[in-house]
Amino acid sequence: MRLVSIRIITADVKRLVAFYEMVTGVTAVWGNELFAEIPTAVGALAIGSDKTVALFGQGSAEPAANRTAIVEFIVDDVDAEYGRLREQISDVVTEPTTMPWGNRALLFRDPDGNLVNLFTPVTDAARAKFAM
Repeated sequence: MRLVSIRIITADVKRLVAFYEMVTGVTAVWGNELFAEIPTAVGALAIGSDKTVALFGQGSAEPAANRTAIVEFIVDDVDAEYGRLREQISDVVTEPTTMPWGNRALLFRDPDGNLVNLFTPVTDAARAKFAM
């Protein structure tokens, strides 16, 4: 088994795709106007329209209702990323902070309220975990 993607359901695909393109610096690959993916080396962040929910089962997903998952991206320098993004992200939850498990992390919300974590491993153990 292999994780291929995590999908976020939204009422505004274009807005959310533009946000993640800005955050990641990666151009989305569009399947159609209802679905796009932000590809990474290990998987994709998929963004789908709430109009597709009925295909999976009516009411099976609800846009802008997540309060459990965090979308995480490893970055070379979280402080530099914060400097780059500071004026473009409006809902910062935690400015860059070194966590007890050895990652320096920036936590903010995307336009739908989903949590996003950019982090840089800073301890030897954390760097080893991510082969850095």
